[in-house]
Amino acid sequence: MAAMTLLVATVFAFVGSHFLLSHPLRAPLVSRIGERGFLLVYSLVAFATLGGVAHAYKTMPAQPMLWEVGDGLWIVATIVMLVASILLIGSLIGNPALPDPTAGSKPVPQPRGVFAITRHPMMWAFALWAAAHILVFPIGAQIVLSLGIAILALVGAALQDAKKRSLMPDFWPEWARRTSYLPFAALGAGRLPWTAAKLRPHDWAGGILLWLAATWAHLPLAGWAAGIWRWIG
Repeated sequence: MAAMTLLVATVFAFVGSHFLLSHPLRAPLVSRIGERGFLLVYSLVAFATLGGVAHAYKTMPAQPMLWEVGDGLWIVATIVMLVASILLIGSLIGNPALPDPTAGSKPVPQPRGVFAITRHPMMWAFALWAAAHILVFPIGAQIVLSLGIAILALVGAALQDAKKRSLMPDFWPEWARRTSYLPFAALGAGRLPWTAAKLRPHDWAGGILLWLAATWAHLPLAGWAAGIWRWIG
């Protein structure tokens, strides 16, 4: 019980400190210690709290699976991880949410690829990662860790929308109108044609490569096979 309490506390500290430093505390801290000073504080807190999570997770005693995990759940999780990998790689190119001092002065682009699916493909990739790991590794520690990551991603995406509207008033409201927070919502509502969601070459090619590499790495790093490697060795 003490080990689980420590894990919950460290996950709460990691997620909570990220929200506090990214939003209500950012402006006052930047005004006092400058942008570089703030980035140093932010990095130190992030590394310290993430290190606490890793230590707490590593020292957890063995726990029973909360449900049986068969090939059916593994197939679902494998497909979910492929989708997450495509969203993550696709989010790295042409993403107006990433830091760009000139973004506010640029015209609002027509969303395409993963951005036609959701304006937060990176955040949804992390949330899907969390869901897939709960499906196939349903122990208490993994559920706590995965829920923390999912909350950080999805609540963080909503908070990012509010911040971007303030920082980029000539860009973000229109970008938000054209896109959607929830996957496929803008497409389903008719704000975008379904052809806009056609994946760009780097979306699917890079996503497949990441998916293959990340799932293969489970065997040397975690000691058990994941993804298609469970069936093809």
